[in-house]
Amino acid sequence: MKHVKKVSKRTRAVTGGALAAVVVLGGFGAYSASADPATATRATVKTDAKNKNLTRSTHLTVDAATEAAQAALDAAEKENQRVSVAVVDRNGNTIVTLRGDGAGPQSYESAVKKAYTAVSWNAPTSELAKRLAQAPNLKDIPGTLFLGGGAPVTAKGAPIAGIGVAGAPSGDLDEKFARAGVAELNK
Repeated sequence: MKHVKKVSKRTRAVTGGALAAVVVLGGFGAYSASADPATATRATVKTDAKNKNLTRSTHLTVDAATEAAQAALDAAEKENQRVSVAVVDRNGNTIVTLRGDGAGPQSYESAVKKAYTAVSWNAPTSELAKRLAQAPNLKDIPGTLFLGGGAPVTAKGAPIAGIGVAGAPSGDLDEKFARAGVAELNK
């Protein structure tokens, strides 16, 4: 026969109180999480056009990004080049990537980094590569690649996306194909 240790009244009271607190707080959390959005106005920001705390930004649609990437890939294929193409948004998030038949394994990541670099500085990556002579530690910024092949996409003078191409024998060719993607968006 097993011996059961007696638990004092004090231990039972403390344990019972803690359990009751967990139940009450858990119920409160569930109630708070399912609160009616109409009554939760303290965290709501007015979205009218006169609100100076908000700004609008322009983004490429997935369809437009795909068309631009396909145009870049088609331009490369016309010259018998095997490349990867990436289109990123203003924040550097990848919208679409296309890896052409026979493109090298390094080309995918390089295309994304070139696109990110182009949109980050709103300049073709071939121009940015020239800046390394004056500021060599630019290349140390994570996610960037200062080689020809990236082109920014702008709207109203502001960068909204970047197109990166990698895999051709030179950055000049990669950038030529990236510019073909930008041109597709300007049609």
